[in-house]
Amino acid sequence: VILKGLPPGSHFPEGDHKIQYTVYDRAENKGTCKFLVKVRVRRCVKLNAPDNGYIKCSGDGNNYGATCEFSCIGGYELQGSPARVCQYNLGWSGVEPTCAPMNINVNVRTAAALLDQFYEKRRLLIISTPTAANFFYRMQLGMLQPAQCGLDLRHVTVVELVGVFPAQIGRIGVKLLPPSLALQLRLLLRIPHYNFNIVVMDKHGMDKERYPFPATPAELFALIDKFPLRKDEMKLQAEIGQSCP
Repeated sequence: VILKGLPPGSHFPEGDHKIQYTVYDRAENKGTCKFLVKVRVRRCVKLNAPDNGYIKCSGDGNNYGATCEFSCIGGYELQGSPARVCQYNLGWSGVEPTCAPMNINVNVRTAAALLDQFYEKRRLLIISTPTAANFFYRMQLGMLQPAQCGLDLRHVTVVELVGVFPAQIGRIGVKLLPPSLALQLRLLLRIPHYNFNIVVMDKHGMDKERYPFPATPAELFALIDKFPLRKDEMKLQAEIGQSCP
């Protein structure tokens, strides 16, 4: 017996497979049998990553039974289904996900409630200064301004606490924190009121590092890039070509 094609017991991949058996006996009689094995994979329409987000799929990505999981870049929140499965009817389960800009509520009662909004979403760089005229404070803002892309890439939100009670304010981007909330934040994190200070917090709200003087973007980025969650983010960002110029 001479066989052409995959032998019995083989796993046939998607496509058409020709099988041919040719048989000879001792009298040199010849017989041939041919047949075709067709493997068709049920497939859903290919899914794409949402704007400002990532997609990670099992299998070929759109075959029956494949699961696609979605996540958003820092500063965005996932709306819709976090995972979708390709079903037998060639439709996807769940609802199409989108990544909406993170809405920070500064009208909360406690500093803990404010920090909870960033849990597993953003890292925090808290800059505290007794006065807006502080030399270290002005130097720090000057160094961070051209490094905004690097901060965004690392999912870092900058929180500024300026002044001393009762004349103190807090700021997250263009949003102002009520004086009482700024005070609570300093008390909760044990940040000195009368000295310049920087606190770096990870996505789990852990206090990772403190600086009593301005820190360069290179120092901050080297620190953050060592965080466990950051390593997975870097892989995803490399896959989709997300980087800073």
